[in-house]
Amino acid sequence: MRAVRCDRGEVRVVDAPPPSGEGVSVRVRSCGICGSDLHMLDAGFPLPSIPGHEIAGEVDGVPVAIEPLAPCEACEFCAAGDYQLCRVGPSMVYGVGRDGGMAEEVRVPERALVPLAAGVSPADACLVEPLAVAIHGLRRARVGGGERLAIVGGGALGQCALAATVDAGCEVALVARHDAQREAGARLGAVEPDGEYEIVIDAAGTESSAAAAVELARPGGRLLLIGSFWDGMVLPGDTVCMKELDLVPASIYGRDAGGRDIDQAAALLARQPQVADVIITHRLPLEAAAEAYAVARDRSTGSIKVVLEP
Repeated sequence: MRAVRCDRGEVRVVDAPPPSGEGVSVRVRSCGICGSDLHMLDAGFPLPSIPGHEIAGEVDGVPVAIEPLAPCEACEFCAAGDYQLCRVGPSMVYGVGRDGGMAEEVRVPERALVPLAAGVSPADACLVEPLAVAIHGLRRARVGGGERLAIVGGGALGQCALAATVDAGCEVALVARHDAQREAGARLGAVEPDGEYEIVIDAAGTESSAAAAVELARPGGRLLLIGSFWDGMVLPGDTVCMKELDLVPASIYGRDAGGRDIDQAAALLARQPQVADVIITHRLPLEAAAEAYAVARDRSTGSIKVVLEP
């Protein structure tokens, strides 16, 4: 099969053996390029696995999204439903420690399959994974609906958080750097920032976004961190302490009494199919993976979510 390999900062499409072993074979129909894929490429060392964790496809012709995790299901965290904290660590993530979805096929455990509602295309359902990240964060921050929120960061994750919070019935302001991001946010229901907020979501994971989020938070508010701070976290500590802000970090997704975050994400996409039209800005074939990475990196192209379609 054809698959993407990232080696010392270079993206190549190569011939690779079809996936084998236990699990279910998924014919990949879409795989999103995440900011973490760009960061891992920039790290400059050979990546051991086929990248791609935002995956959707078909199993025997039936459309599915993928929860790209293979937790041990035996440690204390898995037993409690918090398998995002599994003792196995990052090696359980498809596209990181296991071969991912930037290929014609991927093999995953049956537990990883996410059913899609009728009418949801696997070409769009790669968004289920980043939507699940947002939904998990909202659960961690105890967002129940009706709150005033602000989101800092207009990339794909910020737009997914926007879609999820608007769907929950919140009034949401978006702070974004680029015109295309602000326009997308407006289409999803964002309003202009005005005043201070009880919950502020940092969806960018940079020193400047953290400072902006702290500034927007009201005293006693909550700061939800869903962006990945690849370069370390720097916060204006005096303001955080003076405002007595609650910091709520969130990592990927798990489940609670209401079920898996990933299934709630799939349901959101079914309720709000326009989300895919807004967030997915570029679709390229697998053979154009190097170009797709370049487009995803260059915000002047208007890119928000770039998707490979094997």
